[in-house]
Amino acid sequence: MEHRQIVILTVTMTVFTWSGVMVATGQTAAAAALAPALAVTVQQIVHTARTHGAPRPPAPAAAAHEEDDAP
Repeated sequence: MEHRQIVILTVTMTVFTWSGVMVATGQTAAAAALAPALAVTVQQIVHTARTHGAPRPPAPAAAAHEEDDAP
């Protein structure tokens, strides 16, 4: 497992564990107030995990240049 994946999993588990502790101690109102922040956290983690793992597509300008040089 890569270092980046370990960090992402650690942060995600910390956020959700803290939310669970808040609910377990009776702080449901506080947990409900933090729900939008949790949703944004999950969205950012998923976005980061997907965009950094995907290869970059070739530049379209390079492909057009190769076609111009063809006889």
